[in-house]
Amino acid sequence: MLTPPSQLLLRNINDLTGKVLLVEPMADDLARELAQAAPELQLFCYTTDKTVANSWQAQSEAPCFFSVALTSEEVFDTVVIFYPKSKEQLSFSLSQLTANISAKTEVYLVGDNKGGIKSLTGHAEKLGLTAHKLDNAKHCLWFALNGLADKPQPAIAMQQFSAKTAHSSIKFCSLPGVFNHGKLDIGTAILLEHVAHIHQGTVLDFACGAGIVGSYLLQQQPALKMYCSDVSALAVDSSKATFALNQQSATVLAADGMPNGTPLFDHIISNPPFHTGIKTDYSVAQKFIDDSKGKLKSGGSLTIVANAHLPYAEWLKTTFGNVKELARRQGFVVYMSRKS
Repeated sequence: MLTPPSQLLLRNINDLTGKVLLVEPMADDLARELAQAAPELQLFCYTTDKTVANSWQAQSEAPCFFSVALTSEEVFDTVVIFYPKSKEQLSFSLSQLTANISAKTEVYLVGDNKGGIKSLTGHAEKLGLTAHKLDNAKHCLWFALNGLADKPQPAIAMQQFSAKTAHSSIKFCSLPGVFNHGKLDIGTAILLEHVAHIHQGTVLDFACGAGIVGSYLLQQQPALKMYCSDVSALAVDSSKATFALNQQSATVLAADGMPNGTPLFDHIISNPPFHTGIKTDYSVAQKFIDDSKGKLKSGGSLTIVANAHLPYAEWLKTTFGNVKELARRQGFVVYMSRKS
């Protein structure tokens, strides 16, 4: 199965030559489809998403670089960038390509119209580059990006931020592409007002983002044994930097879903994602709730914050047999369930 951006890439497969690097592709069957349609191409993948990395590695023996920084020493003939969720992340991705392109490298971007790619021409101009629309299908756009070899994009370093919570302030670190980069989102802020029951034991902050929840809990209860996990390498590095900044100790893991090799937890806490790319995907959160029960000790708690319109209470009730509403405000609800 292919997402629309991947279908548009295949439609323009004749633009691809030689060594082809796909930057932040989707978690679909593109690796397999490309290998079958154009076996002469040498394919490579650079992604900061663990789900994409797992999908790629299951389909292809071609190299996949799962990391914050592109660690390849190859110089690519073609680069295809899948338009990310934010313009800041696009700038970050472009900055990673400096050592891997030449004046002869062809650079393309593909993305869903709803994801912001329509503004690429103007954004490229601000970066000193030019973008030309080449194709339009499947509600997606295919662009050529020119000038990157002549005007390398500056490296983007980890940034430090601070935010006020209801009971204290917190310092944290973040990279572009991390959920709510540089900000404390409303849902997480409300969640942090209702964590008094998490005062001892082993804790997992699932989908940890920049590590704000885990760091706040350690600020309040330094004896907690903290684990954090996220599908994003950008989030993992940001969380590690947040804990280092605050002189705290935590285990931070990259994981597609529940992390493996961890102990059972006394508490799991999360502001769980309900999007895959730009599309709503309830299966991510529903699987997280189902899997949480098996990762909790008897009597352990799962605490989450969610948009009020989402059916989390129903899922929690089905999985745990109980659900308690801790707060409801500004379109968000904080729920807690306990494992019997």
